[in-house]
Amino acid sequence: MAKKNKSIVLTGFMGSGKSTTGLGLSYRMQYPLIDTDKMIEKRERMSIPEMFAARGENYFRERETELLRELQNERGERIFSVGGGTPLRAENVRLLRELGMVVYLKVSAETVCERLKGDTARPLLQGGDPEEKIRKLLQEREARYMEAADIVIGTDGKKTVQVVEEIVAAVEERGYRPVKGGKI
Repeated sequence: MAKKNKSIVLTGFMGSGKSTTGLGLSYRMQYPLIDTDKMIEKRERMSIPEMFAARGENYFRERETELLRELQNERGERIFSVGGGTPLRAENVRLLRELGMVVYLKVSAETVCERLKGDTARPLLQGGDPEEKIRKLLQEREARYMEAADIVIGTDGKKTVQVVEEIVAAVEERGYRPVKGGKI
């Protein structure tokens, strides 16, 4: 399927490196970075954990879908970092694929546990055994991540610069314009 623009959409589980990789990729490719979670927080004037607590997960998921629809109308090459649950809705999978080349940053449960150790701002990990929840959520979401993905990049044991360069090589291989910009 030909993409209508040369944007790159980063998906993956929480702790997979979407935000950090997005920053590095933005610098490397000289594309602006759009973090959809941060956009929603700004619009709603509350954090995602506050939104989950006050209005529920479904409310937040509706805001994600609305934002993706809006982003379809904007032009220009960008890097999008989307929330870990964004591909859970079938409509969102379609919208993500229309935004650009979708890169699934694949991560193991062990790496997520290590990266998120002590993080209390993740509403889906509150209460119970966080490692068990991570394993269960990863297993539930894997098929959706794969369905949305044009490219899959493993992030376990890699530095951000390695992940960025793998993405650059993969998108160039698929016919995106030669990438200019700085080294990270």
